[in-house]
Amino acid sequence: MNNGTYQSGLLGNSIPIVELREIIKQVAPTDVTVLITGESGSGKEVVANEIHKQSKRSDKPFITVNCGAIPEGIIESELFGHVKGSFTGATENRKGYFEAANSGTIFLDEIGELPLQTQVKFLRVIENGEYMKVGGNKTERVDVRIIAATNKNLEQLIQNNSFREDLYYRLRSINIVIPPLRERKGDIKLLFDKFVAEFTGRNTIQFNGITPDAIEFITNYNWPGNVRQLKNFTESLITLNADKIIELDDVMRQLSIPKNELMPATINGYNKQDERQLLFGALFELKKDIMDIKHQLSHIEEVRSAAVPESGFYVSDDKIDNITFDEFEQELLTYYYNKYNGNINRIAEKLKISNRTLYRKFKQYGLKNGKYNL
Repeated sequence: MNNGTYQSGLLGNSIPIVELREIIKQVAPTDVTVLITGESGSGKEVVANEIHKQSKRSDKPFITVNCGAIPEGIIESELFGHVKGSFTGATENRKGYFEAANSGTIFLDEIGELPLQTQVKFLRVIENGEYMKVGGNKTERVDVRIIAATNKNLEQLIQNNSFREDLYYRLRSINIVIPPLRERKGDIKLLFDKFVAEFTGRNTIQFNGITPDAIEFITNYNWPGNVRQLKNFTESLITLNADKIIELDDVMRQLSIPKNELMPATINGYNKQDERQLLFGALFELKKDIMDIKHQLSHIEEVRSAAVPESGFYVSDDKIDNITFDEFEQELLTYYYNKYNGNINRIAEKLKISNRTLYRKFKQYGLKNGKYNL
């Protein structure tokens, strides 16, 4: 088992990632079954690997199985092994993934793709560590830590009779939910820098830098494919622009975004129901307007910097150039919170986001008012 000096491979300083690392720290030393849920590409295997590395089984095998990539006809043989002659082509005894993972950890990705018949046998392994090889007549025993993951709604699969309810509840002894990358934008620059360093180091490619507006676009992009998409994008971007400083046009070209398409429309276009992106669109336009005013009035910079507006949303010049998305969001929400005395309904209507999203953001930024039971 690892000691307290272990350095997590889960990169990020955002609140969701800090909380996620703390959950892993608490869960890892036990043998409890874990279900990891999250969008495709959000880092479910990274979390599973972190749990194993911080567990008492860290020096034992860590076996990863993609259940969605194995044909239904052979998945039981892959998981549990088979005996010679059990089916055509079984010319010798074969170990399965569970046997290979004995005393260690097995990570079953895309668990929602597991066939119903196999789910029954998998449930038996979870409950008592027993299974039978395909074509065998002897009960085998195995000691493994089981971690499963899915990007599907298992409850919906249960409704559709394609996933066993008893297996679902047995799997989710602990359910770890990974937030999508768009909900932790503060981590994007860290991840981008990491992928740049790793890729250039492996391939001896020169990275000549990136312009501020290009990295700002990357930071505020929606990333529907999450961390996996960001990694692939970074590697392609560097490969195709190895001899120059990367500019905004290079980024947009790599993402197949037309040059004349405004950023908020680009982001909202991927998911018009994404309330966070609707809010970001408003924030981006507001920041853009402020920056335009700043340049237009540059000849009276000192006068404007010293002035304190009597009303309206205002971010000082010395702050606007370095403000992060989360800080800007907090500034805006604090302004409307004070303007409408914490009235969730009025603020939500003004910003065109749901009351639930607004409540969560108020809680995140410590904006509470007993009068309105925030």
